[in-house]
Amino acid sequence: MLLISSNIVNILLLPLSSRLKGSICYNKSGEYMADINKKVGFNIRKYREKKGWSQEQLALEADLHRAYIGQIERGEKNIGLVNLEKIARALVLKPEALLR
Repeated sequence: MLLISSNIVNILLLPLSSRLKGSICYNKSGEYMADINKKVGFNIRKYREKKGWSQEQLALEADLHRAYIGQIERGEKNIGLVNLEKIARALVLKPEALLR
């Protein structure tokens, strides 16, 4: 007899596209975020607010969409290296400052 956790069963019943985003597995309500996404999002928000900028201002300076900035700050999106560099340049930071 094979015992399977109910969490695993719930995840396996979801369509593959809602279970996997990159290499990160999400729960049924999509609440799980990788720690790195949270950390980067928190740091972006911290430095943005330190400059007194809105998400819209940062988006304009970094040549990105305002909604994307919000999603990154909330840890909902995996940020690519090119976009991480755009945001760091806009905030006059080195990209690694956003990863700490």
